[in-house]
Amino acid sequence: MIVAQFNGSELNQKTIFDHPTGLFVLFFTEMWERFSYYGMRAILVLFLTSSIMNEGWGWEREDALVLYGWYTGLVYFTPLIGGILADKFLGYRNATVIGAFIMALGHGSMALEYFSDSFFFLGIALLIIGNGLFKPNISSIVGQLYKDDDIRKDGAYTIFYMGINAGAFLGILLCGYLGEKVGWHWGFGLAGIFMFLGMLQFYFAQNIFGSIGLKPKLKKESFFNIIVNFFKGLLNSLVYGITNMPKIVYLIFVSFALAWTVYDGSLIGYFIQTGFLVIIFFGIAFKRNLTIVEWDRIVVILVFSAATIFFWWAFEQAGGSMTIFANDYTERNLTGDSAAIYKTVNTIITIVPMAVITYVLFKLFQNIFKKYFLSNLFLGTSFVIVWGIVIWMINNEFSKESTEIPASWFSVLNSLFIIIFAPIFSKIWASKYNPSGPVKFSIGLILLGLGFGFLAYGSMSIPYGAQTASVSIFWLVFAYLFHTLGELCVSPVGLSYVSKLAPVRLVGLMFGFWLLSSFFANLFGGLTGSYINVISEKAGLSGFFLIFAIIPMGAGVVMFLLNGILKKKMHGFN
Repeated sequence: MIVAQFNGSELNQKTIFDHPTGLFVLFFTEMWERFSYYGMRAILVLFLTSSIMNEGWGWEREDALVLYGWYTGLVYFTPLIGGILADKFLGYRNATVIGAFIMALGHGSMALEYFSDSFFFLGIALLIIGNGLFKPNISSIVGQLYKDDDIRKDGAYTIFYMGINAGAFLGILLCGYLGEKVGWHWGFGLAGIFMFLGMLQFYFAQNIFGSIGLKPKLKKESFFNIIVNFFKGLLNSLVYGITNMPKIVYLIFVSFALAWTVYDGSLIGYFIQTGFLVIIFFGIAFKRNLTIVEWDRIVVILVFSAATIFFWWAFEQAGGSMTIFANDYTERNLTGDSAAIYKTVNTIITIVPMAVITYVLFKLFQNIFKKYFLSNLFLGTSFVIVWGIVIWMINNEFSKESTEIPASWFSVLNSLFIIIFAPIFSKIWASKYNPSGPVKFSIGLILLGLGFGFLAYGSMSIPYGAQTASVSIFWLVFAYLFHTLGELCVSPVGLSYVSKLAPVRLVGLMFGFWLLSSFFANLFGGLTGSYINVISEKAGLSGFFLIFAIIPMGAGVVMFLLNGILKKKMHGFN
């Protein structure tokens, strides 16, 4: 009899790379979901801004980037609601399946945009709703696979994170290629196909998790009261910390809001200021139920959350203004040796990850093929399709003497650099050179700003208000490199500190606020990016990107100056 070293079914006790088999069911489910999300995101703005002659909608850049901001923002807001529904009603597994199915319908609806605009907007709405059910709940299942004292849990999230990046890499590469080279609806449709296959492989293998994530027993409490109590607790638990954070943080946000208001008379500035007034008003009464140490640690989480707003506000230009820069201002037509080098590099960075992931697939098949045949059938089918598209794409590129790099291709560099550099950063954080959390955030923000510095410098030759140009692709390559290095200092580090610093009874609320900061960051990022034409006419594209260089670097300096204060407020955590 197999000794139960993991939670879940007996079959889940079989291991792959010393981890339970169920982890890799989740790995591939999440991989295909990220494939669909990032694949669609990579071509969204390109589709909207492409001319009608190119089968796009011919939108103005500012309108496309506003929609992009609302979409990417809302996909970080709906998980707050999806988490409640799973906790109280659906269970994690049901929520994951339902969310995946709704997202598959969303991608399919977007693929039908050729017939009616309504299908496109319906698809956007379905993706936002489905993501809210899927995103928070599949991650919850990962942690529950392990016993409470199992030291392999951190490694499990690392493996899961690699699945996220593998999916993002392949989604951007293949959906972007099909969308730009064949037709936009093909790119949207491909994202839906893999989302649907990912859902089926999870659905037919979910019994491997045993009782993990099943539908909870309902308590006699109305849905309305559950929602009200959740948001009341969220507000009360977080507002006090915000009203007690260092005054310098207020100064940064209020200055940012005032500057925006004065510059444009924008409602965004008024919104930020009003938000702070509401927070201060409600925070006056909240001074109970938490110890001084808990209050201090919550303050640190809130400062980190504020820093992440600055980080993702700039970082998320990747799918917006940076994609426009790649499409309209970068020399992507290569010939001769340049074309040959690109084709070779693109082949290597495509085939090698695919080979590694296929090997993981083979290991999963060895453990569960007989027991969960249908799940493996759908998963195997997805790999046959993706390998077919990869081979077709590579063959298609090598059949031509010259080549045009798809504008969406540059986004794959983020996932590629994460795969390359994540192990290095992991070793640094585990060594004697491991800096404190605030210093890591400071480094990450400054690296992000430096990345935009490359774009600002590379744009100096572009005339003010120009709609097209042909600068070197290396400015984007350097930007994505430094952005990724910054991400590795902020994203996984922030999640770790939230889990360590949050009071046990408030962990869910703290993670909810953490996601909420991403909502604001993505929304503001899209809205700021929509001013690309206005700003470039007055200060050039160089001036536009300089904004995203200076503000994160300034926030990074502030985080460095706050290091001593924040370390004290962490009370023992470094």
